[in-house]
Amino acid sequence: MTTTAPSRARVWAPWVGLAVALVVVLVVVFVRSRPSNSPSARAARLTAQFRCPTCESESIANSNSLAARALRADVRQRIAAGQSDGEIRAAEVAHYTQYVLLLPEGHGLGLVVWVVPIAALFLGAGGLALAMRRWTRQPRLAATAADEQLVARARSDE
Repeated sequence: MTTTAPSRARVWAPWVGLAVALVVVLVVVFVRSRPSNSPSARAARLTAQFRCPTCESESIANSNSLAARALRADVRQRIAAGQSDGEIRAAEVAHYTQYVLLLPEGHGLGLVVWVVPIAALFLGAGGLALAMRRWTRQPRLAATAADEQLVARARSDE
């Protein structure tokens, strides 16, 4: 009983196809997830990042207090004046202190949320690749003449 080893192209073709599909999906997700830079979208993003000075841990986007309305109006005015998001954040922090930010900059939570799943995906893919490589390197065992005689004797004894 002889078996022929599949060609390398046949072995790697599904993996290459999977890698190409994964890259295409990641590119599409990345391109579509880019935020809009329209003034209203910027205002919505920024107001969700600021804490209401008079409410307890509520964003100014959700609060209807006088201070939150004033802060929302200030954010819209600064956007209309051409200030960047960083300049607006810095101005509000200078006026209200670091407390006004719901998630302070440099907290690293966003980085962890993106890096951990991607790292797990690559580590899992690497582990699968190593396992597949080990499985393909193990020699296929063929029955020897002595093995076949042993099986034939065992069958005839039944």
